[in-house]
Amino acid sequence: MALVMTNIKSMLVKVPAITLFFWIIKVLSTTVGETLADYLNSTLGLGDNGTILVMVSVLVVLLAIQFTLRKYVPAIYWAAIVAVSTVGTLITDSMHNNFGWENWQLTILFGLILIVVFVIWWNQEKTLSIKTINTRKREAFYWIAVLATFAMGTAAGDIFLDDLGMPLLQSTFIFLGVIALIAGLWRIEVIGAVFGFWSIYILTRPLGASFGDYLSLSKDEAPDALALGAQNVTLVFLGLIVALVIYLSVSKKDVIPAE
Repeated sequence: MALVMTNIKSMLVKVPAITLFFWIIKVLSTTVGETLADYLNSTLGLGDNGTILVMVSVLVVLLAIQFTLRKYVPAIYWAAIVAVSTVGTLITDSMHNNFGWENWQLTILFGLILIVVFVIWWNQEKTLSIKTINTRKREAFYWIAVLATFAMGTAAGDIFLDDLGMPLLQSTFIFLGVIALIAGLWRIEVIGAVFGFWSIYILTRPLGASFGDYLSLSKDEAPDALALGAQNVTLVFLGLIVALVIYLSVSKKDVIPAE
């Protein structure tokens, strides 16, 4: 009976292990979230409302599939992450451009939402560790938190680009340096694993966005950008994500083992 219960529990672990592959795909996904939103909105001319409608619909379908699964499936999980990244970007941009919210206000707003989610999650489950995402309730908390981190990270990143006018490459290295510092403190156990993980998770959003803008924006939009185009960057990064997801699907290197 114990063996049966262990196997059932391992099937319900719905997220990947935190490996180097996780962070690489996470950053690639955040970059795609930024460039894909720009491509759909501007290049295809869907506008804010049309782009939000399309991407929210895609996200709902992917999360519906994700919740029906009984184990972590890389293709579905990472497709949902790309969709969440895009939707988080669109929500923040829409609130900023169409409703007059300042980026610092949005950063605080989504930061408070994230704190509320964590408090409720902790009070009900007594853990925030992603290694325990093995029930539907915990999975729901997880995806709400993920969406809040993407929205918060988008607003925080835009403070550097839009409000402070900081060069894209400079802001990219600043976010990378802060992430490296937190990772070092996490590694030597100065900070806890849960705090370290979610802090880096939030910061990889503006990191990916800054890097994506650096690659894709025109010289008119950002003088230091490479102007490769949103479509080209989106296609290349999506290709990299697909290649890594295929590798992980075959190798199982990011599957959390049963306890």
